[in-house]
Amino acid sequence: MSILTFGIPIIGFVIEHSVSDKALAFELFGKWFIFSAVGLRLLLAGFKQVRQPAFTLKQIFHIDSPESFPILRELGFANICFGLVGAISLFMPEWRVVIAFASGLYYGMAGVQHGLKKPSGINDNFALWTDLIIFALLLIYFISMV
Repeated sequence: MSILTFGIPIIGFVIEHSVSDKALAFELFGKWFIFSAVGLRLLLAGFKQVRQPAFTLKQIFHIDSPESFPILRELGFANICFGLVGAISLFMPEWRVVIAFASGLYYGMAGVQHGLKKPSGINDNFALWTDLIIFALLLIYFISMV
């Protein structure tokens, strides 16, 4: 997931700047960051949550309860929806501020929740810190664009 969060946005930013001579500005980085860290990351997470809810329940939430599968699948549906808007924003620039706001709130609240439950392993710590970093970058993007 760190490739989706950091690698693809940096690569897309550098390539687009090189090919089109667009300025090395946070707006250009934000375009690729939203596409990948929101769009691709949430799409993939959503599909995994819908198809394999046990993985997220056990690895992230430490819950071993098949009765919780429908709830996790609904989270997956929400992630797919956020992810689609983030991915489509690559071609619809007017959507970027809205998805930065909405998904930024989502990542921020998820990060706070991860922090409140005291991360207990590498998956918990990764989720905590990437959620908070993504929140911060989306907040900066949103503030710079409004």
